[in-house]
Amino acid sequence: MANYTAADIKALREKTGAGMLDVKKALDEADGNADKALEIIRVKGLKGIAKREGRAASEGLVAADVRDADGARVGTLVEINCETDFVAKNAKFIALGDQAVEVAASSGASTPEELEAAGFNLTDAAAAIGERLQVRRIARVTGEHVETYMHRTAKDLPPQVGVLVATDAAGADVAHDVAMHIAAYSPLYLSRDDVPAETVAAERKIAEETARNEGKPAAALPKIVEGRMNGFFKENVLLDQAFARDPKQSVGQVVAASGGTVTGFVRFRVGA
Repeated sequence: MANYTAADIKALREKTGAGMLDVKKALDEADGNADKALEIIRVKGLKGIAKREGRAASEGLVAADVRDADGARVGTLVEINCETDFVAKNAKFIALGDQAVEVAASSGASTPEELEAAGFNLTDAAAAIGERLQVRRIARVTGEHVETYMHRTAKDLPPQVGVLVATDAAGADVAHDVAMHIAAYSPLYLSRDDVPAETVAAERKIAEETARNEGKPAAALPKIVEGRMNGFFKENVLLDQAFARDPKQSVGQVVAASGGTVTGFVRFRVGA
């Protein structure tokens, strides 16, 4: 019988996150050698990951980092996914989020592949946790001021919605309110100029065809189409949206009244 103690089992369980039975089997197979047992658990864990590749990783968290770089403020947002909310609220998984955004911010990685190349790897963590894990996306904004807003959809879960808002120095006073607005209203574009021309053309075509199908007179079509396009912009463009805290004003009007300018934003919602 292999020579190992209860303390050896406890230490290996804490190091790997594996179950007691798996740890005991690994120690038996390794004749009590903790290093060999660790290798056995990792190998078996890697095989388990392959079986989990087809599972959907739709839970998870969003992590943020804001720091000084080259005379500006740089905000980085990372989304990491897992399979269940049970793992999403696990302290080890939350620590992975902190580690991922730290590596992304330090290295400048902008894709999951670049993040892995910079030294962040989920393979061992996935083996220990027992679920498929993935870095879904990374985004970054830069400005004189960068505001962060992280929203929890449930009190026992880590942030599921993350927002970064970049402004000039004058816009710092309203940046937090704007970030909260973005979290709630999920705009797709900062300004009308940021909406791709092909998107505008497609929406305009839909608006015109809809009006024609409704039997609207030809002479009235231009005005009707413009009205519907304004509706599209008010729904999808941040500066055109009615401000959450005062719907009588647009976000653009609130920002202009502060004397500031919003220069960029990014919003992640887990799984969306």
